[in-house]
Amino acid sequence: MKKNFGTLPSGEQASLYTISCGNIVATVSDYGAHLVSLMVPDKAGNVADVVLGYDDCNGYRTGDCFFGAIVGRNANRIGGASFKIGENTVTMPANENSNNLHSGPDFFHLRMWEVVFHTSNSIILRLNSPDGDQGFPGRATIEVTYELDPNGGLHIIYDGDCDRDTVFNLTNHSYFNLAGHEKCNAMDQLLTIPGEYFTPADAQSIPTGELRHVEGTPMDFRKPKPIGQDIDADYECLNLQGGYDHNWEVWSNPGAILQDPVSGRTMTVFTDVPGVQFYAGNYIKPHPGKGGVIYTKRSGICLETQYYPDSVHHSDWAQPIVRAGDHYHSETIYWFG
Repeated sequence: MKKNFGTLPSGEQASLYTISCGNIVATVSDYGAHLVSLMVPDKAGNVADVVLGYDDCNGYRTGDCFFGAIVGRNANRIGGASFKIGENTVTMPANENSNNLHSGPDFFHLRMWEVVFHTSNSIILRLNSPDGDQGFPGRATIEVTYELDPNGGLHIIYDGDCDRDTVFNLTNHSYFNLAGHEKCNAMDQLLTIPGEYFTPADAQSIPTGELRHVEGTPMDFRKPKPIGQDIDADYECLNLQGGYDHNWEVWSNPGAILQDPVSGRTMTVFTDVPGVQFYAGNYIKPHPGKGGVIYTKRSGICLETQYYPDSVHHSDWAQPIVRAGDHYHSETIYWFG
């Protein structure tokens, strides 16, 4: 199903597409390839929308939280907004202090994507990114697939091709609240991150290069615990970022598990990339979202699967560099139970 999702100032018409499988229903827009809604049943069969978002395309155009956004070519931060691919220096706009965040300010989620395939349970969207786009070399074609499976899985699949060596490190920036997006507090939900190491960052959220063991720190989620239990602990890494906004290693799958003890909903994250950025919505400013709901600080949380932030400056970390002519492919599954 396809319906009107508003008109942009350019006059372009945005659309909203529905996909469903079993008892899960999702909507995706061709504006920014946003995941707009995700309807999931609880233990009693009651259905709720578990992602934060807006009622039309212009909410996504003016919002600054990246709700449901596809982020690329590079997700997260690049220190100094510059790095090398071989002998060539890539210079990007500095859109957060002296660094680059999410490849902006000309973000992928502020562009119209082409819908190339749409069935009852899946949709594929395509974006052409010209040479020099966001500072990156090469003409690139990116495709993102959203697909629901009968077992409760939402698959987000990323594919990319480029005619020059470039970076492909794409993610989805959805904010989840398993109690329902209108509940506006996700801190009582239980999170498990099996990773033993995280990457501490400086005051500008650029990793220091250290891989620090979580043992004995508020960053230890190896056993389920309420997100809010330690979020305001007097710990330097939390103080610098205003709460959780850090990258953990994905050393096994699942890479993360989120549970809502009241509704009984669970979300289990499987991925083939080396890291997951857990962001607890520390900087959501009060503003209206879907249905007039007022979202506030920590209304939802992100589990963004990606390469480590600023990995291009740490040669001992897995690299998002993709050589000319090589095909990029990555998949993350959010499995609901």
